[in-house]
Amino acid sequence: MTPPISPAGPDPTRGVYGIGVAAELVGSAPQNLRLYEARGLISPARSDGGTRRYSEDDLARLRQIGQLLDDGLNLAGVAAVLALQASNQALQAELEEARQQAAELEEARQQAAAPRRRRSSGK
Repeated sequence: MTPPISPAGPDPTRGVYGIGVAAELVGSAPQNLRLYEARGLISPARSDGGTRRYSEDDLARLRQIGQLLDDGLNLAGVAAVLALQASNQALQAELEEARQQAAELEEARQQAAAPRRRRSSGK
């Protein structure tokens, strides 16, 4: 029995495509996908029997790798770009979290100051 699909759609991280189908969907050859995995550019899930299973997220990454290669980068350059993008995303997430914490602290400060302002104005 297959798990129900959530209202948001199927899980994009769930590996469902075999290597042949994944290669066809991204316009590459299976041996290229194996090479990208060997170079650490992608890490598909594995079935209990060890078969590679590619997810929608994996397919998006493979398309990105293909585009970077088409743009003239070699595999080392692709790895550097992907690492920088991952680092940038992590920093963006940290920044957003810090902004959220600052907003919460400011809101708490304003709420704590509000009763004092009412008392000091003589009301």
